[in-house]
Amino acid sequence: MSTTVSTATTDTRSAWGAVMSMALCVAVLIASEFMPVSLLTPIAAELGVSEGQAGQMISISGLFAVITSLTIAGLTRRLDRKLVLSSFSVLLIVSALIVAFAPTYNVLMIGRALLGIAIGGFWSMSTAIVMRLLPAEQVPQGLAALNAGNAIAATISAPLGAWLGDIIGWRGAFALIVPVAVLALAWQRVHMPSLPPRGIRRTSPLGLLFQPQVALGMASIFLLFMGQFALFTYLRPYLEGVAGFSVPMLTGGFLVLGLAGLAGTWVISRLLRTHLYGLLIAIPAVMAGLALLMIVSAQLPAGVGALILLWGFFATAAPVGWGTWLARTLGPEAEAGGGLQVAVIQLAIMAGAAIGGLLFDALGWQFTFGLSVMLLGGSSVCALLAWFHQRSLQ
Repeated sequence: MSTTVSTATTDTRSAWGAVMSMALCVAVLIASEFMPVSLLTPIAAELGVSEGQAGQMISISGLFAVITSLTIAGLTRRLDRKLVLSSFSVLLIVSALIVAFAPTYNVLMIGRALLGIAIGGFWSMSTAIVMRLLPAEQVPQGLAALNAGNAIAATISAPLGAWLGDIIGWRGAFALIVPVAVLALAWQRVHMPSLPPRGIRRTSPLGLLFQPQVALGMASIFLLFMGQFALFTYLRPYLEGVAGFSVPMLTGGFLVLGLAGLAGTWVISRLLRTHLYGLLIAIPAVMAGLALLMIVSAQLPAGVGALILLWGFFATAAPVGWGTWLARTLGPEAEAGGGLQVAVIQLAIMAGAAIGGLLFDALGWQFTFGLSVMLLGGSSVCALLAWFHQRSLQ
């Protein structure tokens, strides 16, 4: 995101308290969004639905995140931003309670829809709020704190969900989200200053798609995340039912995937300054190859474990590359681009989980993973076209 302009409205110490409360909320939001990945099998068994239907827990939250990210600025333009953020934190708590105690599949999906609203709204406003809280020279560190919450949650959500699900059940796993979300809300209420609306006219996120470079980049982002979550959403049924992983092996596998993601983010972030487009092209191509190998090596648990490690290394690092691309490409319009990127990513997650689930139930896991291969390959092609277009402008 662009961080060249900052209009801090409070003292630095209190502002950092507010930023860290946002980072904690981000971590809980992301953990809540992706925890079902490691819990699909028990959720489906208890609620009497297929694993493909259970996977729609992720697609429904994605749908409502897309709608919210594109509309929330207009709907809340007259409201204090502190009140708006607090409302999203309350929705997170309500969502976790509904999911934890859902008597039916339909009630569970209502809870997940509320989570989607919280995710879309919170992420869409986060950059602008950090820019208002901190002086210009500290904005990059503030955004890094939010991304750290995202990375940590992405790392622990799947293994933690698998472990908790084995000990206290999937309902208990979601119930434990509530006290952490309450802590984030209380922290936010204490440290977040009042942030009255300013009525600044902003670029329309959808209007940016008329720029060819932005359209190509967003197409690549869409295909990347759709391909990633067509596979990732159904990783537990694949590991458990096809590769023969036990529950302890599942927990270890998801932990390895998450830790590899942290390592990949650290390594690749240091290469982006000089190899941005090369990485944007190569990462989805490598992921497509890994997905293909998962199909042909499904009966080799050790090989599958190695593929999971590599998948985590590249997949978790991919958003870092596209965040850097966004800042370099859009400059002063990066904030509007951020809202568009949130919508594109959430739409892609929704589509990947939904279509992947339909294929999983109707034709089998091989077709779901095959879809992932094609989508990730398409992402690499679009990134290549974006690179060609960028060179033509120089």
